Amino acid sequence: MASLYDRFILPKLLGLACSSPPMMKQRAKIVPRAQGRVLELGIGMGLNLRFYDPARVSEVTGVDPSPELRAVAEAAERDPGLKVRVEDGDAEALPFEDGSFDTVVCTFTLCSVCTPGAALSEARRVLKPGGRFLFCEHGLAPDAGVARWQRRIEPVWKRIAGGCHLTRPVTSAIQAAGFTMESVETMYVPRTPKIAAWNEWGAARP
Repeated sequence: MASLYDRFILPKLLGLACSSPPMMKQRAKIVPRAQGRVLELGIGMGLNLRFYDPARVSEVTGVDPSPELRAVAEAAERDPGLKVRVEDGDAEALPFEDGSFDTVVCTFTLCSVCTPGAALSEARRVLKPGGRFLFCEHGLAPDAGVARWQRRIEPVWKRIAGGCHLTRPVTSAIQAAGFTMESVETMYVPRTPKIAAWNEWGAARP
């Protein structure tokens, strides 16, 4: 059973952090590129829904293990013409057949799943041949000084931020899961604490 913190306090903290203007700008760089039948891993509070183009997307299926976050996602802002389903689901064991989706979208999710490699393997499994994996994730910074602070703070950070890790690699983990990178961009997100600001986003093919 989820604790009172997980049920009532954590969603509010995540909402403030994940919906900040710099973070929303990052989402807007990648989500509109989705097309066809879309699966969103860790849909959370549905912050990406406003960025999908219903002219390009036939349906968005979002999975998340948190009932509190799914309830928020159900009511999240989106184009009225966008077809959305929000389901209970774990990124590491997706309840979908092989080759079910044209696009898998993963934003600020790999930091908090238990096993990123398993989640990425599942994403590759459910993509159609020629499908696309779109990602925007924070992770291990390339600068040694920042990375040292990430490692020091991570044990406490995980406890207060719903299991979020600061030191997970992004692009190299996607490649290790069997994806070929199509495009990658990187930067420190402005007006964000540097330990959580290193961002990598782009597209990959299975």
